[in-house]
Amino acid sequence: MRDQRVANDEQLIFEGIVSSVEFFRDTNIDFLGKKWYFLTFSLIFSVAGVLSMAFWHGIPLGVDFRGGTLVYVKYSHTPDPSSIHNEIERAGLKNARVQRYGQAANNEVLIALDIQETSEQALDKGKLEIIQALESRAATGKQDLNNSSSLTVTNYLLEKDPLHLSTDANARYTAIAQAIVDYRDKTKSGVLGSIDELKGVADPAVVGSLQDNFFVSDFGIRNVEIVGPQVGQQLRKQAILATLYSLAGMLIYLGFRFEWIYGVAAVLTVFHDTLITVGAFSLLNWEISLTVIAAILTLIGYSNNDTIVVFDRIRENIKLLRRDKLADIVNKSINQTLSRTILTAGLTFLTVLALFLFGGEVLHGFSFALVIGILIGTYSSIAIAAPILVAYQEWRGERGKKPIAMPLRSGNGPTQAKEKVKV
Repeated sequence: MRDQRVANDEQLIFEGIVSSVEFFRDTNIDFLGKKWYFLTFSLIFSVAGVLSMAFWHGIPLGVDFRGGTLVYVKYSHTPDPSSIHNEIERAGLKNARVQRYGQAANNEVLIALDIQETSEQALDKGKLEIIQALESRAATGKQDLNNSSSLTVTNYLLEKDPLHLSTDANARYTAIAQAIVDYRDKTKSGVLGSIDELKGVADPAVVGSLQDNFFVSDFGIRNVEIVGPQVGQQLRKQAILATLYSLAGMLIYLGFRFEWIYGVAAVLTVFHDTLITVGAFSLLNWEISLTVIAAILTLIGYSNNDTIVVFDRIRENIKLLRRDKLADIVNKSINQTLSRTILTAGLTFLTVLALFLFGGEVLHGFSFALVIGILIGTYSSIAIAAPILVAYQEWRGERGKKPIAMPLRSGNGPTQAKEKVKV
């Protein structure tokens, strides 16, 4: 008896905690009655995305899929992307894209070139062409210390020998050159303001010798990434296949676990979510990279999970409300799961919103896809997936066919007898 009382008390405490976090209790919102508003909303954003992909920006594939060269450039001052783009165009590099990168205080830009060579020399080709383009107005006859390697500085010091070393010159000058490059890259974030800044790093004779044959530009190349066209094409194919396989897996699972119309409804819902998400990237002309594809695949699973929760409640209510219309059962089921949906989606949305706001440029596309996808995925589970079931049922009724059989399958037992739902 005592154990039973303890168990009852624990159950009451649990129910009290659950009820305390419910945002919506005993709601009776007619979601299906507002289906035309939902349809209008979805059509507006879907059509806008399709028009953008077809006539305006297309599908803005990142360098991961189209192939090309990405050059990350650090400036000593606030860069002007339009001015940088003009300098690159004057140097003969066409179709280059220039955009701010990272936090504004870092003064970084990302330059994308359509250089798709895959030879060993291609690794430095984009970097050298960008340096030449941006240094077109710089001093001639001198080397840029902000974009020189430690080997270049070492070779120069060995040639000039400003310290007049008779022995061990190679080791000494190699160490000095490395110290100069480390100071530039680690202490000054890749960009020296002047050669005089090296007076505390190297001997004055070395600094004076560098001033004779080097200058410092207002930028430094931080990194170069190259993706060949064959690799980009393969990644594009794999991304499409991964998306299609996930949709096919959903259709098979839901068709087996519930009924085939459930699988169709879920797949159409996820297609709706994906279309709006990709359309948002096209409208904003933001590149779709591998991380964005990863976010879209994540959203497919998230939206599917939320849809299954609603479907499962519909199936449970069919057992209890056998004489009710399917539309009433669907409305009741959505209202019963509304609190759970808002709590789950709200917490997830706050997490990805923080990632979008504070995650940095590298995760910008990934987090943006999650932000849009969670909003649309939660909305579609309520406004798209469940109404498809009712619409199909009504269509069958209009054609004089019997209502679809709603399975009452137990997770641990055999398939139970199917019940009919009144239309």
